[in-house]
Formats: sequence, C-alpha cells, structure tokens
Amino acid sequence: MNPLLKLALELGPLVVFFVSNNQFGIFDATIAFMAATAISLGFSYALTRTIPTMPLVTGVFVMVFGGLTVWLQDELFIKLKPTIVNLLFASILGFGLLTGRLFMKIVLDSALAMTDRGWVVMTRAWICFFIALAILNEIVWRSFSTDFWVSFKVFGVMPITLIFSFSLIPMMTKHMIETPESEKP
Repeated sequence: MNPLLKLALELGPLVVFFVSNNQFGIFDATIAFMAATAISLGFSYALTRTIPTMPLVTGVFVMVFGGLTVWLQDELFIKLKPTIVNLLFASILGFGLLTGRLFMKIVLDSALAMTDRGWVVMTRAWICFFIALAILNEIVWRSFSTDFWVSFKVFGVMPITLIFSFSLIPMMTKHMIETPESEKP
C-alpha cells in the first residue's frame, strides 16, 4: 500500500475525532471516531485484502471502549483505551521475548534484515515505549481537560512515536545484516 495512503488511513480517524470533539463534544466525537475507524479498516481491507494486526486490535478497542463511552455516557472509557492498548502491545512483545519469539521480527522481517540481537534490542525498546505512552496517557487525561487530552492524542502521540522510531535508526543500522551483492535485486 502507498505509504501516504496508509498514513491517511491511520490518521484519518484521529483527525475526525479531533474535529468532531471541537464541534460537538466528546460523546459525538467518539461516535464519529468509531465510524471513521470502521471505514478506515474497511478501506484497508478493500485495498489489500488484509488488515494489519495493530490497526485491527486498535479498531476492536475503539469499538469496545467507544461503545462503552457512548452507552454509559462516561468519557473514562475512551480515555482508558490508549493506556490499555499500549499495555497490551507491551505485554504481547514481552510475552514473545519470554517465550523466545520475536514478534517484531515476524512482522517486519521482510522489510528489515537484522540480527536476532538487534530484534531483541528493538523489542525491548518498543516495550519500554509502549509502557511510557501508557503512563503518559494516564498523566494527561487525569491532569488536563478532555479537549487537551484529545489534542494530545491527535497531535502529540504521533510526533512522539516518530521521534522514538527515528531514534532507533542508529541501533538498527548497527544490527543490520548485509545482503550479498548476488542477492540484491
């Protein structure tokens, strides 16, 4: 899939959430977020005949926690969703490390050739990052207004994630496996 289209499909629901929150409030924004997430996952499936794991898991949580938010008229549920999703991803990666399965390698191996040591280091870094994001989400939603939390979710988490991802480039470069010239396309 085109990287810009993929980014639009991932960010689109968040932008809808932000705009809807500014116009109509958190409950209507949650409904719009759920609809935009379903549409985004549908487009992703229509284009590739598959839905990547992380957007699918996130989508399920958006539907469950968004549904609880709207049904019970309690914004706590939508605010807890990022914390729970981030802790879930950290737990899955941690379980993989403990059981000798490098889930990041399984998912990214076709795009990135690294030593197993590199995959372990990267997995540990992402575990720490997901835990830090969970803690940060808790601090923000408990300490600031709902509008600030929505803005942070939309405009803070993505730049933080990009900066973190780029900070891993030196480590990835250090652990890269060189492809012999005969195997290069």
